[in-house]
Amino acid sequence: MITARAAATFDPVGRSVATARAFVRDTLQGWGYTDVVDDAVVLTSELVTNAVVHAGTAADVLCLRTEDGVRVEVGDHYPEREVPLQSSGLDFGSPDREGGRGLLLCAALASRWGVEYTPTHKHVWFQLDLPERPVGIRSASPVLPTALLPAADQRVRVAVVQVDGSGGIAAWNDDASFLFGYAAEKVEGKQFTDFVAWPHTPGTSTGIADALRLSRWEGSYGLRGADGRTIPVYASHLRVRDADGDPSTVCLLVRDYERAVLQTPARAPVSDTSAENRAADPFEIFIGSPAPDDLDGLLQRTVERARDMLDADAAFLLLATDDETELEVRATTGLPSARQRFARVPVEAGTGRYGSARMPAVHEDLTVVPGAVPLLSDTGMRSVVTVPLKVEGRLTGSLGVAAEAAGRYSNEEALRLQFAADRIALAVESARLGELERLRRGSLSFLVEASDLLAGTLDRDQTLALMAQMTVPTLATWCAVYTIADQSSEPYLSYVLHEDEERIDGLKALLSSIDPPDPVPAPGARLWAAPTEAGHQAALRTSKRTLSTDAPLSMGAATRTTLATAVAVGGETVVLPLVARNRVIGMLTLGKPSDEHFRQEILELAEDLSRRAALALDNARLYSERMAISQSLQRSLLPPGLPDVPNVEIEVIYRAAGEGNEVGGDFYDVFPIRDGAYGFAIGDVCGTGPEAAAVTGLARHALRLLAREGFGGPAVLERLNAAILDEGARSRFLTLLYGELWPQEDGSALLKVVCAGHPLPLRLRQDGSVEAAAEPQPLLGVIEDLDLYEQEVTLQPGDVLLCVTDGVTERREGARMLGDDGLADVLAMCTGLTAGAVAGRILRAVERFAAEPASDDMAILAMRVPEPQNF
Repeated sequence: MITARAAATFDPVGRSVATARAFVRDTLQGWGYTDVVDDAVVLTSELVTNAVVHAGTAADVLCLRTEDGVRVEVGDHYPEREVPLQSSGLDFGSPDREGGRGLLLCAALASRWGVEYTPTHKHVWFQLDLPERPVGIRSASPVLPTALLPAADQRVRVAVVQVDGSGGIAAWNDDASFLFGYAAEKVEGKQFTDFVAWPHTPGTSTGIADALRLSRWEGSYGLRGADGRTIPVYASHLRVRDADGDPSTVCLLVRDYERAVLQTPARAPVSDTSAENRAADPFEIFIGSPAPDDLDGLLQRTVERARDMLDADAAFLLLATDDETELEVRATTGLPSARQRFARVPVEAGTGRYGSARMPAVHEDLTVVPGAVPLLSDTGMRSVVTVPLKVEGRLTGSLGVAAEAAGRYSNEEALRLQFAADRIALAVESARLGELERLRRGSLSFLVEASDLLAGTLDRDQTLALMAQMTVPTLATWCAVYTIADQSSEPYLSYVLHEDEERIDGLKALLSSIDPPDPVPAPGARLWAAPTEAGHQAALRTSKRTLSTDAPLSMGAATRTTLATAVAVGGETVVLPLVARNRVIGMLTLGKPSDEHFRQEILELAEDLSRRAALALDNARLYSERMAISQSLQRSLLPPGLPDVPNVEIEVIYRAAGEGNEVGGDFYDVFPIRDGAYGFAIGDVCGTGPEAAAVTGLARHALRLLAREGFGGPAVLERLNAAILDEGARSRFLTLLYGELWPQEDGSALLKVVCAGHPLPLRLRQDGSVEAAAEPQPLLGVIEDLDLYEQEVTLQPGDVLLCVTDGVTERREGARMLGDDGLADVLAMCTGLTAGAVAGRILRAVERFAAEPASDDMAILAMRVPEPQNF
């Protein structure tokens, strides 16, 4: 059942947030709901901020009193708000921003809460239940003997004085006239402070004017009577407002010795198992209990309490860097500077105490000294008080509150705020150190993992991708990597990554349209404003084009992409040089979305990562260059191609062992010698790798040269043997099958072959029989005098000659080996196949013989005389 209601509407200006807090606080205290005032004020402040600051509409606040609690509704007119053209229609919310925390607080503090929508309004409501108390009892004391009761006159007189908002006396009852000797008509309209004798107690900062503005106050002071004497009184003040919303203060006054009539009894202490109750912790008095256990929560609670304590429109807290030269924005409330989180301002902003964060400072009007508080520039705040946070004399931060009106603060508010700052400085520093320790541990783990990943690849493109993927989204929202090929080359945009894949293309197009950052080798991150400016200009042009259309709100895909890209690059952008071996090889660019900044710890971590990434990228470049050179040289050792031999099918399959090797110790060649004659060879140099490939090149080129000089097979091999022996220590023995091929007019092919220590060639006849086509002779590169001879083989139509290296016959699986017999069995099943099919079947048989990859070079040369076609 609703027993009372109060409503008010607040304009969409920053000052309305403080006015709404005062409205709810006064309303609930007037209803006697002091137990839930703090939570209600905090929730109302957040919800009204969302309405008047973030949604930009008026806020309607409704307080409903029920028998067991209070319900507060905050409504705004967001559905009627004009949609700005610069918005892309996407949700760019961030948990670090001020907007949106109201619902999270409702869920945490309220008994019940909800959101209701209508075609014209949105209402967020929350219910706070009162704590259970015995019905009708607020406080009670034991029965006392009459002699111990407080003394009073025969009739207790309570003066009731009502003081209006300007401090004038609006009402004066008969008991007031009796106690102080003034008739009502003599005092009404005069200032109440003219009659008050306020005690000037050292250390007491609250005066009578302050006491009259507080929602509740109790205490002692004096009132001057008509006879000139000061009468000690005990007073209880309650601030109320009338139906028009005008505030006034009702003062109940009794003689000081009758204070028991008005004085609120002290609450009984909470039961404690210890012998003495512990004194209240000043830190918990300011922050509240339980205190947040995380740094961000503690800082946010601090600025909110500081704002409420001085009835301000905004508050902010900055933490000092290790060298105490800059302050970093860590928590704000009531300011659009929530977007400036982690932004930095200098500790010494100017000369004198008012330009230094090391001393308390009060600025009555910032319009007189623009730029005195950089954080408040263009926020509409005019008066501000800032105080330092210090631990053992060292500056650790700065706490400030601000108001839209000028002259709101004096030294008295600075002392109150400094008192609060002194109480929280140690807790803030302890929480900050804990956060730094966690960040450092996380940074070390991150760098170790990054080093492992970067060291695990020598591929340039993969290194670029790893660099970007390690920074997004851990360090930044988007990343771009520029590379520089050499000192004379311009930076080239090599890789772009955004945490939202749909924005990568737009971001890449924007960065490609602007000049790259200068390749400055100086270490550390430096700001780069070009992407933000380019994004802003692109969004402005798009908005103008949209305005010129008949339907400005119907945006196409290109328009949405442009606006989304502008938001993506609208925050802070930094560039870190990639320096390796004293040369700038590129730049790592990191960016944040609109109104976001990097914190120093992240920039330091990014700098460490950039050094590791630069070395990995340079290593990948060197490896790629050397691989390209190696592969080019290796390809020069292979035949350029197979010649077309009349009436003979020829197929070659070549596999070099080892990653990245294109040529090893095995080699082959088929080449024309003279008209109608062709040479062919297949050989195996002892070993694998580059050393074996060098002998391979020598052998292949020597064979061609000697054969074309007209030497026969034995003479060619004898001269090649001498050339190998001339290599001295670099010489290696070589097995070689060399032959000459003459296609015949009858469709057959005549071969003359010399098999110098090589696996014997196999001949497959049409009937499926397999036989060796040559006899073994001494290998090359071992002895000087060789007595070699050649053998003639005639391939009839349908016959196949198979030549292989020992990488085929010595294929192993444990103790088993394919061998000559196994190869012959496979070849026997190739009757009727083409030369290409025969070579392919041999390769598959070798690969399937063992599960492990081949560890030796392998070459397969198949020649087949096709059968005549009958038409």
